[in-house]
Amino acid sequence: MSFLALDVGNTRLKWAVYDAPRPGARLLAHGAQFLENIESLEEGDWSRLTCPSWVLGCVVAGDAVKRRVEEQLEMWDVTPRWVVSSTAEAGLVNGYDHPARLGSDRWVAMIGARHRLLSQGRARPCVVVMVGTAVTVECIDTEGRFLGGIILPGHGIMLRALESGTAGLHVPTGEVRDFPTNTSDALTSGGNFAIAGAVQRMVENLRRHCGEDPVCYMTGGAGWKVAPSMSTEVELVESLIFDGLLEIASRRLVAA
Repeated sequence: MSFLALDVGNTRLKWAVYDAPRPGARLLAHGAQFLENIESLEEGDWSRLTCPSWVLGCVVAGDAVKRRVEEQLEMWDVTPRWVVSSTAEAGLVNGYDHPARLGSDRWVAMIGARHRLLSQGRARPCVVVMVGTAVTVECIDTEGRFLGGIILPGHGIMLRALESGTAGLHVPTGEVRDFPTNTSDALTSGGNFAIAGAVQRMVENLRRHCGEDPVCYMTGGAGWKVAPSMSTEVELVESLIFDGLLEIASRRLVAA
């Protein structure tokens, strides 16, 4: 029973095929496509895949993009299912004021992180960071309750905001330096430190709330840029959303 997992973000669609809809399943194929090129999937990457038995995804790019993805999936006789954030699922309790308004990618990543944590040992508080077009930082307590989280601009948005709002500045290709001595490095380092500082603040908030050091997982395409600037230990996990989709799929199949 092969399983196709979909993560439709603000910039790219990321996909992965596993040999079964369960945690620890073997990865058979994976890829990514920019949203403007979704229509190439049926005749491109997906043309080489066998029909999956199950398709589950999360989408934050809006209904129009979701419909375009569903049109590509018509090549197979399978109906995709989409995760919508709820009050509780897969052992995680949603503390958002309006649970359904929480981004599904955030919810799925937290489920993946919670079960990764439990597979590694005892329950502990957990901070989940996704570094992409936007950056999200979520806090989960020891009992598996999502307490809340923050959203801030990603690297690209920060740099474009400075370029459009400041005379003479242009989006640079700089390096992260402890003490930048040119404008390119100053801009790149500033964005990096802003993200790292926000994450560190949430780590401290959760430590104070729970009375012990939290585990911190970081995912997303630009996570590797931020992790070296952190003053707390961070584990980079590229597949956190896919891990969450596998966990959700396995539980929904059992309940069906």
